[in-house]
Amino acid sequence: MAVEIERRFLVSSDAWRASVARSTRITQGYLAITADAVIRVRIRDDDGYVTIKSRDGGLARDEFEYSIPLDDARSLLNLCGRRVLEKVRHEVPFAGYCWEIDEYLEPFEDLIVAEVELQSESDDPARPAWIGEEITHDKSFSNAALAERAEAARLRP
Repeated sequence: MAVEIERRFLVSSDAWRASVARSTRITQGYLAITADAVIRVRIRDDDGYVTIKSRDGGLARDEFEYSIPLDDARSLLNLCGRRVLEKVRHEVPFAGYCWEIDEYLEPFEDLIVAEVELQSESDDPARPAWIGEEITHDKSFSNAALAERAEAARLRP
Protein backbone atom coordinates (compact mmCIF):
# COMPACT_ATOMS: atom_id res chain seq x y z
CA MET A 1 0.00 0.00 0.00
CA ALA A 2 1.32 3.43 -0.95
CA VAL A 3 0.80 6.50 1.19
CA GLU A 4 0.80 10.03 -0.21
CA ILE A 5 1.77 12.79 2.19
CA GLU A 6 1.38 16.28 0.80
CA ARG A 7 0.60 19.88 1.62
CA ARG A 8 -1.23 22.21 -0.77
CA PHE A 9 -1.15 25.99 -1.11
CA LEU A 10 -2.54 28.73 -3.29
CA VAL A 11 0.08 30.50 -5.40
CA SER A 12 0.43 34.23 -4.76
CA SER A 13 2.59 35.38 -7.70
CA ASP A 14 4.16 34.29 -11.00
CA ALA A 15 7.72 34.35 -9.61
CA TRP A 16 7.86 30.52 -9.78
CA ARG A 17 7.73 30.56 -13.59
CA ALA A 18 11.44 31.39 -13.91
CA SER A 19 12.36 28.15 -12.09
CA VAL A 20 10.18 25.61 -13.94
CA ALA A 21 12.16 22.43 -14.65
CA ARG A 22 9.42 20.55 -16.51
CA SER A 23 5.80 21.04 -17.58
CA THR A 24 3.22 18.37 -18.36
CA ARG A 25 -0.38 18.60 -19.56
CA ILE A 26 -2.78 16.46 -17.53
CA THR A 27 -6.38 15.46 -18.23
CA GLN A 28 -8.10 13.64 -15.40
CA GLY A 29 -11.62 12.48 -14.79
CA TYR A 30 -13.42 10.94 -11.87
CA LEU A 31 -15.16 7.59 -12.25
CA ALA A 32 -16.31 7.56 -8.61
CA ILE A 33 -16.34 10.09 -5.78
CA THR A 34 -17.52 8.91 -2.38
CA ALA A 35 -17.04 10.18 1.17
CA ASP A 36 -14.22 7.65 1.65
CA ALA A 37 -12.42 7.41 -1.69
CA VAL A 38 -12.08 8.61 -5.27
CA ILE A 39 -11.30 6.64 -8.40
CA ARG A 40 -9.58 8.77 -10.99
CA VAL A 41 -8.35 8.16 -14.53
CA ARG A 42 -5.56 10.36 -15.81
CA ILE A 43 -3.69 10.97 -19.03
CA ARG A 44 -0.31 12.58 -18.49
CA ASP A 45 1.54 13.21 -21.74
CA ASP A 46 0.91 9.92 -23.56
CA ASP A 47 0.59 7.72 -20.48
CA GLY A 48 -2.60 6.46 -18.85
CA TYR A 49 -3.22 5.80 -15.15
CA VAL A 50 -5.98 4.72 -12.81
CA THR A 51 -5.67 5.96 -9.24
CA ILE A 52 -7.63 5.15 -6.11
CA LYS A 53 -7.19 7.56 -3.18
CA SER A 54 -8.65 7.66 0.28
CA ARG A 55 -10.36 10.92 1.29
CA ASP A 56 -9.64 11.26 4.98
CA GLY A 57 -8.64 14.91 4.63
CA GLY A 58 -5.35 14.69 6.53
CA LEU A 59 -1.81 15.11 5.23
CA ALA A 60 -1.41 11.36 4.62
CA ARG A 61 -3.74 9.37 2.39
CA ASP A 62 -3.71 5.89 0.92
CA GLU A 63 -2.97 6.02 -2.80
CA PHE A 64 -2.91 3.23 -5.36
CA GLU A 65 -1.84 4.16 -8.90
CA TYR A 66 -1.63 1.81 -11.86
CA SER A 67 -0.40 2.37 -15.42
CA ILE A 68 -2.94 1.46 -18.07
CA PRO A 69 -2.83 1.56 -21.89
CA LEU A 70 -3.47 5.03 -23.33
CA ASP A 71 -6.50 3.83 -25.32
CA ASP A 72 -8.02 2.40 -22.12
CA ALA A 73 -7.45 5.72 -20.34
CA ARG A 74 -9.20 7.59 -23.16
CA SER A 75 -12.17 5.19 -23.01
CA LEU A 76 -12.39 5.52 -19.23
CA LEU A 77 -12.27 9.33 -19.49
CA ASN A 78 -15.38 9.12 -21.67
CA LEU A 79 -17.14 7.36 -18.77
CA CYS A 80 -16.39 10.31 -16.47
CA GLY A 81 -18.89 12.53 -18.25
CA ARG A 82 -18.28 16.16 -17.33
CA ARG A 83 -16.28 15.40 -14.16
CA VAL A 84 -13.04 16.11 -15.97
CA LEU A 85 -10.24 18.56 -15.16
CA GLU A 86 -7.48 19.79 -17.40
CA LYS A 87 -4.35 21.39 -16.06
CA VAL A 88 -0.70 21.98 -16.76
CA ARG A 89 1.61 20.74 -14.02
CA HIS A 90 4.92 22.51 -13.60
CA GLU A 91 7.75 21.05 -11.53
CA VAL A 92 9.73 23.66 -9.58
CA PRO A 93 12.68 22.60 -7.40
CA PHE A 94 13.15 24.62 -4.22
CA ALA A 95 15.28 23.95 -1.14
CA GLY A 96 15.50 20.19 -1.69
CA TYR A 97 11.83 19.63 -2.57
CA CYS A 98 9.98 19.41 -5.87
CA TRP A 99 7.00 21.75 -5.81
CA GLU A 100 4.27 20.83 -8.30
CA ILE A 101 2.39 23.87 -9.57
CA ASP A 102 -0.98 23.09 -11.16
CA GLU A 103 -2.39 25.70 -13.53
CA TYR A 104 -5.99 24.72 -14.12
CA LEU A 105 -7.73 25.26 -17.44
CA GLU A 106 -11.38 26.19 -18.08
CA PRO A 107 -13.52 26.56 -15.99
CA PHE A 108 -10.84 27.26 -13.33
CA GLU A 109 -8.33 29.19 -15.44
CA ASP A 110 -7.65 31.63 -12.59
CA LEU A 111 -6.71 28.88 -10.12
CA ILE A 112 -3.06 27.99 -9.50
CA VAL A 113 -2.24 25.52 -6.72
CA ALA A 114 1.15 24.37 -5.44
CA GLU A 115 1.66 21.06 -3.71
CA VAL A 116 4.70 19.48 -2.15
CA GLU A 117 5.05 15.78 -1.34
CA LEU A 118 6.63 14.94 1.98
CA GLN A 119 8.41 11.92 3.44
CA SER A 120 6.65 12.28 6.79
CA GLU A 121 3.85 14.37 8.26
CA SER A 122 6.39 16.23 10.40
CA ASP A 123 8.34 17.54 7.38
CA ASP A 124 8.15 21.32 7.13
CA PRO A 125 9.84 22.42 3.90
CA ALA A 126 10.99 25.99 3.37
CA ARG A 127 8.29 27.87 1.50
CA PRO A 128 9.13 29.87 -1.59
CA ALA A 129 8.08 33.54 -1.59
CA TRP A 130 5.35 32.80 -4.14
CA ILE A 131 3.48 30.44 -1.78
CA GLY A 132 0.23 31.83 -0.41
CA GLU A 133 -2.52 30.49 1.84
CA GLU A 134 -2.37 26.82 2.83
CA ILE A 135 -5.38 24.84 1.55
CA THR A 136 -4.34 21.32 2.57
CA HIS A 137 -7.39 20.83 4.79
CA ASP A 138 -9.85 22.77 2.63
CA LYS A 139 -11.76 20.04 0.79
CA SER A 140 -13.29 22.56 -1.62
CA PHE A 141 -9.88 22.72 -3.34
CA SER A 142 -9.49 18.97 -3.77
CA ASN A 143 -9.34 17.87 -7.39
CA ALA A 144 -12.45 15.72 -6.85
CA ALA A 145 -14.40 18.74 -5.54
CA LEU A 146 -13.17 20.85 -8.45
CA ALA A 147 -14.27 18.12 -10.90
CA GLU A 148 -17.74 18.12 -9.35
CA ARG A 149 -17.92 21.92 -9.68
CA ALA A 150 -16.70 21.68 -13.29
CA GLU A 151 -19.46 19.17 -13.99
CA ALA A 152 -22.08 21.50 -12.51
CA ALA A 153 -20.72 24.45 -14.50
CA ARG A 154 -20.85 22.46 -17.72
CA LEU A 155 -24.47 21.47 -17.09
CA ARG A 156 -25.63 25.09 -16.87
CA PRO A 157 -27.20 26.43 -20.07
